[in-house]
Amino acid sequence: MRPLRLLLLASALACNDGLKPTPVPTTCPTGFVGICGEVTFRGTLPDSTDALYLVAYAAFPQSTSDLFDFLPFPPSTLPLPASGDSVVHYTLPLPNGAYHWVLAVWKKVGTLNPGNPASADSLLREAGYYRDPADSTLPGIVQVNATGTDHIDFVVDFGNMHSVSYFFPGTP
Repeated sequence: MRPLRLLLLASALACNDGLKPTPVPTTCPTGFVGICGEVTFRGTLPDSTDALYLVAYAAFPQSTSDLFDFLPFPPSTLPLPASGDSVVHYTLPLPNGAYHWVLAVWKKVGTLNPGNPASADSLLREAGYYRDPADSTLPGIVQVNATGTDHIDFVVDFGNMHSVSYFFPGTP
C-alpha cells in the first residue's frame, strides 16, 4: 500500500492547481478606445424593466439636469440577465479622458422626457457603478487612453437600486 500512497501524493502535488478553473481575461479588443470589464448581476430583474444602460460621466452630475450629459449617446445597453446571478463582459466606447462616474442605469417601462429632468426620478435607477478601489463608498475615476482601459468591473444589484433623488436630495 505504501507505493500507492506515494503515487497518489506525487499525483496530487503534480497537479499544482491544474484542475482549478482559469479566470476569463477581460481585455479590450485590439484598437478599442473606451472601457472594458465585467458586470456581475445580483438579484432578480424587476418585471417592469425596459432596459439596462451603461453610461459614463466626465464629471459627476450635480443636479437632475446634468443627468443627460452622459456618454456614449445614445447609451450602450447591457444584456438583461435571464435569471439569478450571472456575469457578462462589456465594452463601452468612449473618447480619451477621465470619467468620474461609470454606471449601469436601470430604466422602468415608460417614456423618459429629457426636456423634463424630473421624469428621470420615476423611471431611472442607479443599479451599480464602478467604485474607487481605495474607498468603495466613492465612485472610481477611470482614465481612458488610446489602448482602452481594462478590468473596470462592478456589480449590478437589482435589490439595491437608487433613485435619482438619492444622489440629488432637495433638487427639483
